[in-house]
Amino acid sequence: MLTGIHSSRARLKATLTCLLAGALVAVLLGCGGSSSNGVASKSATEILAASKAAVASASSVHVTGKTTQGRLSASLDLTLSAAGGTAQVSLPGGSFELIRIGETLYLKANPAFYRTLGISAPAGTWLKAPTGNAQVGTLVVFTELAGEVDNLLRTSGEIVKGSVTTANGQPAIELKQRTQVYSGKLYVATTGKPYPIKLVDRGLVAGQISFSEWNKPVSLSAPAKTIDIGEVKAAG
Repeated sequence: MLTGIHSSRARLKATLTCLLAGALVAVLLGCGGSSSNGVASKSATEILAASKAAVASASSVHVTGKTTQGRLSASLDLTLSAAGGTAQVSLPGGSFELIRIGETLYLKANPAFYRTLGISAPAGTWLKAPTGNAQVGTLVVFTELAGEVDNLLRTSGEIVKGSVTTANGQPAIELKQRTQVYSGKLYVATTGKPYPIKLVDRGLVAGQISFSEWNKPVSLSAPAKTIDIGEVKAAG
């Protein structure tokens, strides 16, 4: 698809699929005035490039979404900034919360999800670990602004320009992509900076991801009580 959804689906699929066999998943209210930014007159490839360039210079964003496959569903709520981020992710069979401040990651999950990481810890326990930790390092991607948004916008095939429309109440231009198993749409703002506004996927895996609050200040605080991941037992 337009990878937004395919990517963060691929993200919740790449990372999460590894963790929970078969889990899945994977912009916005632009700041600026109401005058046209000119992207609607460009080609699909040029629009996508302009959107990527806009998000590359962003300092923060809020990402929310839900994906379903049959009876399975996954959801995410991410606040991403250059200094770190927070994540709340729900998957079939497990859920977790993350806070990353610089090179330190804090993780809170239910016992089922801890077990998928090879960890034995009580529910609700905040674990503290360096981002390079082998057990929890794969989760860091959910708190990385540049990496996560870039994956959301990565395409897996040819894209075509659709119609001028609105998305999440904002003027937008539609980019479309279709394969044998899904169809994807990315909506890019046509006023202010050409931020992506929304990603929609339909097919075997269906869902929607929205991005908002670009460049708004993000406050990150460490949990009051944590346990170093080196002090917890391995799951039996």
